[in-house]
Amino acid sequence: MEMKKIEINDNHPLMEKENLFYKEFPSDFRQIRYFTLLIVQKAPPEIREINLLEQQISELIKNAVKHGNHSDPEKLVKVWYTFSEDYARIIIEDEGDGFKAIQEWNEFNAKRNDCLVNEDYETLSEFVSYRTEKSDDNDGGNAMFAALEYWDNGVVFTEKANCVAVGKSFHRKKTGIQMD
Repeated sequence: MEMKKIEINDNHPLMEKENLFYKEFPSDFRQIRYFTLLIVQKAPPEIREINLLEQQISELIKNAVKHGNHSDPEKLVKVWYTFSEDYARIIIEDEGDGFKAIQEWNEFNAKRNDCLVNEDYETLSEFVSYRTEKSDDNDGGNAMFAALEYWDNGVVFTEKANCVAVGKSFHRKKTGIQMD
């Protein structure tokens, strides 16, 4: 089984912004849910998955507002996005210095996954939350753990690491009776 990890690649296809919808928001933490709903309203109901899509997008915007722009309302969060009945792609960019610990986070996540695969739950307790000196009591890297599982087309940052692109393919539900 291939280990999922955050990629760094400015030229990854998920980073392509042409023909995507675009919105930008001030970094107002209190408005994250509203900003998310403005984006998700463009998604067809078939891919909303009982609000999972909304939750994932909200977490990415929250990371940009909180960690990227430090909730400075003078700084913008820029969002490019597209949806169809079987696909979702979103790019989120902040004005911060970037998530500089991507390689360290990937190494942490690899150790965490090794513990899960090997059912080593005693050692897993050391890899429950990813924290840095900048983390507060509410931080633990859980949004990125969930993002890697949810966004099956990848989680990709730019070299500057202040812009993340994600994509997901949805399987269409078959309706009707199959006739042989």
